[in-house]
Amino acid sequence: MTKSETRSVNRKSDIISAAIEVFAETGYFRATTAQVAERAKISQPYIFRFFSTKEALLLTALEVSWTRVIDSFRKVVESASPEQLEMELIRAYEVILDSYRNEVLLQMQAQTIQEEAIREAMRGGFGEVRRMVLDAFHAAGIPNAEERTMLFLARGMLCNISAALAMPELMEI
Repeated sequence: MTKSETRSVNRKSDIISAAIEVFAETGYFRATTAQVAERAKISQPYIFRFFSTKEALLLTALEVSWTRVIDSFRKVVESASPEQLEMELIRAYEVILDSYRNEVLLQMQAQTIQEEAIREAMRGGFGEVRRMVLDAFHAAGIPNAEERTMLFLARGMLCNISAALAMPELMEI
């Protein structure tokens, strides 16, 4: 990769990171590409070199966030013992919540956006996570794998709400 290509890839990554922050803090509909550009320390027109619309930028930001969750869960599924699988998945998600809070907030907001492309991205992400967890629970011989998968996903949603509202008591057992 040439120096110019590397710089271009880094700039695209900077734009995505800035978009995740701005969208999470301000909300997708209130956020502007000018705010994203300011956060990324670039000119606004430069964003459109990589993304044709603000929606395209959001879709890429969502893809990044879902990829992080899916890759993290995949590593657990490939390495955890059947007895530790569920607990290791929970720990992996706690790390994501701690380290990538804005990505989680972005996903939470995207759940309410009615544009079909965004709804499809969210369905795809949730669907992949559900399939992966369900398949892993089945392979591990976890009884009632379907119900346990639903409870795992529900707990994840409760974790998101707890983090978004700064209400750790929601997670107290």
